[in-house]
Amino acid sequence: RGTTVALELTRRVRGLSARIAQATAMLPGWGVPIPGAASILVPVDPLEPGVAAAAERLLELAMTPSGDPGGDDGTDAEQPVLEVPTRYDGLDLGAVAEMTGLAPAAVIEAHAGTTYTTLFLGFVPGFGYLGPLPAPLVVARRPVPRTSVPAGSVAIAVAQTAVYPIASPGGWWLLGRTSLRLWDPGREPPALLQPGRRVRFVPETEPR
Repeated sequence: RGTTVALELTRRVRGLSARIAQATAMLPGWGVPIPGAASILVPVDPLEPGVAAAAERLLELAMTPSGDPGGDDGTDAEQPVLEVPTRYDGLDLGAVAEMTGLAPAAVIEAHAGTTYTTLFLGFVPGFGYLGPLPAPLVVARRPVPRTSVPAGSVAIAVAQTAVYPIASPGGWWLLGRTSLRLWDPGREPPALLQPGRRVRFVPETEPR
């Protein structure tokens, strides 16, 4: 909670979500489970299978002989790191430097020097919550969100970083921008990021 990103917990959540999906794929009344950072949303028909029966089945799936409620889906290690070319010229780079006590160049170095894990997707289509953010860069969200943040904006808030996949309101601090399309309805799947995908931001030195 708070400023803590528990990678082991999110890994176990993804593993359990995958097992639930596999076990219920052909059963009536079960929807596709949606993993979060520390929870799973499992849509079920309240009549068939019914909430009580679904809860009982989910408890069975969560408890393994080893006592590990989840398991490793292997995504982190098996997929290559997605490199996100980034121009670190964001509107909030100076403000983040002031809040953290770092020089702007040090903020960039810390942000780009970390390999992140996609914890889960949410907020808007294709928005991946990436973490954990290096401790020196952990800052609270902006006190007043912007009504519109451009697509491709690279931002941080609390213990996470992200790329805005579409233009939308947002309360994160903007460090830069990327031309990489994180959300494309004509692509399969449309979201470039999926839970467990590792991401690294690569500074661009030349103008586009």
